[in-house]
Amino acid sequence: MKVGVVGAGKWGQALHFAISEKGESYIASRTPREIKNFVSMEEIMEFEYLIFAISAQNARDWLENKFVFKNQKILVASKGIEVESGKFLNEVFSEFIPEENLAFVSGPSFAAEVMKSLPTAVVISSKNKKLAKKFSKLFPSFIKTYTSKDVIGAEVSGSYKNIIAIASGICDGLELGNNARASLISRGLVEMTRFGRNFGAKKNTFLGLSGSGDLFLTASSTLSRNYRVGLGLAHGKSLETILEELGEVAEGVYTSDAVYRLVEKHDIYVPIAVEVHRMIAGKKPEDSLKDLLER
Repeated sequence: MKVGVVGAGKWGQALHFAISEKGESYIASRTPREIKNFVSMEEIMEFEYLIFAISAQNARDWLENKFVFKNQKILVASKGIEVESGKFLNEVFSEFIPEENLAFVSGPSFAAEVMKSLPTAVVISSKNKKLAKKFSKLFPSFIKTYTSKDVIGAEVSGSYKNIIAIASGICDGLELGNNARASLISRGLVEMTRFGRNFGAKKNTFLGLSGSGDLFLTASSTLSRNYRVGLGLAHGKSLETILEELGEVAEGVYTSDAVYRLVEKHDIYVPIAVEVHRMIAGKKPEDSLKDLLER
């Protein structure tokens, strides 16, 4: 079966590589790349099965200007919340595509390790159980797949964990120790669950691969771009310098802004996320630590 991957960043290329083990995978992006089976955006629109791996903040632009709905089935592999509207990606995609044609992949899956065929497990979430199973069968032998109907739970987990990863990077950058990091990630999971439950997510989702699995991974490794953002903030670097050094999108920076707006609107108690937002805006990490410990 032909599958088209939209987006040729590291994650898009990793998915292209993984899907190629079992099937025929093609990839497209805005600019031409020297990648096997690279095709134009126009050509990939003709594929029935598509995997979307473009940054969350560019999703609407692609849907409005590059996408033409022809009953394609889409697996969204991006994670984040649209800053301007405060909408989760499933809400953004649902404006252009029927829910029964949409699925979402989440779970602990660094692109660099996928490219080495190292084992992991992911969750395919969709309101359409048959579609979730269909996409599950596309994944290679080294990636174990599970399915779920809790789309919003996967969406919240995939977005919120990036905020906690920034906090964890700050924690390690300040050399606060293993105890502090473990405490931070544990309380981050509590926050993430509280936030998600407010939007109808199921509690068990946050204890599985989409939630704690992805959170533990992203918040404890320098392979995580968001963790590296936190390290940079702890070392006194400006956000502009950090992002320039990364040379890649760190979704947690944008998600932090979106989550802050949502928690203000809905009055949700999430002190770690609030402090991360304030540190990104310029508050000193030492001051945020003091304020968190005094709560």
